[in-house]
Order: sequence, then C-alpha cells, then structure tokens
Amino acid sequence: MDKINRINPLLEILRTSPGRVNKILLQKEGGRRPAGEIVALAKAGHIPYLFVPKQALDKLSAYHQGVVALIAPKEFIPFEDILSRVETVLARDAALDKASDPLANPFLVLLDEIEDPQNLGAILRSAEVAGVDGVILPERRSAGLSEAVYEVSAGALEHLRVARVPNLVQAMERLKYLGVWLVGAEGGVEGGYWEFDYALPVGLVLGSEGRGLRPLVRKTCDKVLSIPVRGKVNSLNVASAASVFLFEVVRQRVGG
Repeated sequence: MDKINRINPLLEILRTSPGRVNKILLQKEGGRRPAGEIVALAKAGHIPYLFVPKQALDKLSAYHQGVVALIAPKEFIPFEDILSRVETVLARDAALDKASDPLANPFLVLLDEIEDPQNLGAILRSAEVAGVDGVILPERRSAGLSEAVYEVSAGALEHLRVARVPNLVQAMERLKYLGVWLVGAEGGVEGGYWEFDYALPVGLVLGSEGRGLRPLVRKTCDKVLSIPVRGKVNSLNVASAASVFLFEVVRQRVGG
C-alpha cells in the first residue's frame, strides 16, 4: 500500500481515480484549508476518512501536509496498448493519404534506466504537461511508480499511460517499424536538440543519471542530439534535459 502525504496530489487522484484511495487521515487541529474539498470528494467517492491528531500523522509520514491517504499503487498499462494507439493513428493517416496533424501525431517518451524517483517524477510531470501520449520504462534498473514518484509528479502520473517492457531496445525496434522516429538525448554530441522535425511521430529517449544512454539504445535511435552548455557545469540533470526536449516538440507542433 502506498501513501500520499501532500494535498495537491491527493486532490488530483480523488478527482481522477478515486477507486484507488482506500482511506484518508486528516489532521484534527490546525488542518489546511483544502481539507473541506478533500472531505467532499471523499464523500462523493464513498471513501472512508477520519480526523486524527497531528501526532498520528507524524508517525505515518514525517513531511505530511495535514493529510495522509492510503492508496493502491498505479498500475502499468500493457506496452501493446501504446503500440495499438500508435498504429491506429498512423494507419488512419495512411488510409486517408495525407500527412498527419502534428498535434495528433504520436509523442512518446522512453526512459533508459532512470533510477532516481525524484528525476522520474519530475520527468513525468513535464511529460504530462507537454501532452505526451505514453511513457515506456524498462523492467529492470528503473524506479517504480512509487509514492515518491507520484508526489514529485504533482499528480501528473494519474493522467499518463506508463508501460513497462522487458527489453527497451526491442520496444524501440517495434515503434520504429510502425513509423515512430526515435531521438536520443546525450550531452557532447554534434547537433542541437532543435535540429529535428518533431512534427513527425516521435519518441524521445533519455538515459540514466550517471551513464546516459546505453550503447545499444543509443545505436537504435534515429538521431542523437544534445543541449549546448555555456557554464562551468558540463551537463544538465536528466529531468531538466527532458523538459528542454519535450517543450521543443511542443514549440514546433504548435507553430512557435
């Protein structure tokens, strides 16, 4: 059982997936103002809630915001569901014999061994804001969809389709076969992150915090691009780099 100890992520899950919430504990004295909204949503979803002393919440979570909710973990979706959505969009455009609307084209994120929950949560938040259709993680050496990831994502995880695959390279090959272009992010390579036509069906591939893209993952990408740096630190945190790439896709697709 996972816990949520922050108000905004809890409100998000109560609005979108109330069936995952098992019980809510609220601070009895000096609670925060949104407690009324939490209670209203809990009543609407027939979710048990209880007002308890602050000390009881402190025992469950050291950094709560006057609330602790017990929730069932978010489930991964099958990778086949993402493939099916991609295939449907591209087959429809082929049948109509016309170019896809860039805003409707598949937009995916593939994460190669992102093990830090803080980074994964931050990437998922940016991905949801950017309108990503699906996120793909490897089964091994990847952070799970934990309480920490959920909280850092500020509830964005509720709106994302996240699949887990046993072999990331094989998943990449299947996406390429359908017509998705794969763009890897890696520091120090020639070519800036903007030097690609992101109006195409695209999957952004981001590597781990320390090692970057694994060699075979890098080789499977259609293009590998970087973010120029001017300061004394020679690279960005992977979550920051993800945001730069994600919103270049958005900029190009909306005609910015």
